[in-house]
Amino acid sequence: MLKIFLTHAPQTLDHYYGQAALSRLQALGEVTLNPLPHPLTTEELIDLAQGHTVIVSSRETAAPAALFEQLPELVMFSRVAVDIRNIDVDAASRHGVLVTRASPGFDTSVAEWVIGVMIDLGRGISRAAATYWAGHLPTIEMGRELRGATLGIIGYGFIGQRLASLAKAFGMRIVVYDPYTTISDAEVTQCAFDAVLAAAEYVVCLAPATPETTDLFDAEAFAAMRPDAFFINAARGELLDERALHDALDNGLIAGAAIDVGRAPDQMPSPSLTPHAKLISTPHIGGLTPPASAHQAMDTVRQVADLRRGVMPSGAVNAEQASRLASLPSVSPVGMPCKENVNE
Repeated sequence: MLKIFLTHAPQTLDHYYGQAALSRLQALGEVTLNPLPHPLTTEELIDLAQGHTVIVSSRETAAPAALFEQLPELVMFSRVAVDIRNIDVDAASRHGVLVTRASPGFDTSVAEWVIGVMIDLGRGISRAAATYWAGHLPTIEMGRELRGATLGIIGYGFIGQRLASLAKAFGMRIVVYDPYTTISDAEVTQCAFDAVLAAAEYVVCLAPATPETTDLFDAEAFAAMRPDAFFINAARGELLDERALHDALDNGLIAGAAIDVGRAPDQMPSPSLTPHAKLISTPHIGGLTPPASAHQAMDTVRQVADLRRGVMPSGAVNAEQASRLASLPSVSPVGMPCKENVNE
């Protein structure tokens, strides 16, 4: 029987894994839950996961080289997320451990969060509500419609494409910057980065986090935006120079901003930035809806099921180096079914 360790802290288990996925995982092997009320340190994970064949890991759980060095029975490290930047895949490969990732399932969830904060920014909904909650009468201001406004999308992947489809329903004009994509949609205009910044009333950062995109939105980028524009970051905190955003809001270079990510732990918005009166901040919840969470949790269930069936799990990132698969009676190291499973 497979021994499976699930890293989610108890208070996050329901939101980020869910009972349905947990029940199915338990049907595939002996599942050990994280007993500690916090994300595990590497040392804690090494201690708790001794003797386990599979680790199913939450997004914040790091997997450095020491983890793979000190868990000799570990065969697969399965990430319940797309982002594997805090996993040392090279070290996993050296030790023959298979690393898998979940597929994107949060495109609609994050795109709807973006639509929500665009409406909020343009109408001052949360600001008015907070004033009423404080016992005061809000200032009555003219709002802005999404209809007829220009949406600038930086990064046209799964989320960007879903956002564009929703924005069309609101009657928005859409301009996109993505140097790695050719867009054939006649309703979407592909532009240079600076052209998007100059044209858009809502600029949404959805680019991947890479060394090239670090601090993509810096002082120069905000200076290139319209003074009536709103900036929205639903990608990664590393793409934003937080000091530059603070200054842009203070100096009226842009009208306001909304962020769901930042440089605090677990991609939370940074406490130094969140109190700003022109900023809407949420605690990395853009992708936190039942369908989005269930999609990625179920991906890991399918990966463990594939392991049991003797086939290479979906989402594998280092299949050719996963030599520890040979330690399982039903899985070959190159990911093909073993002879006894060919006709299953």
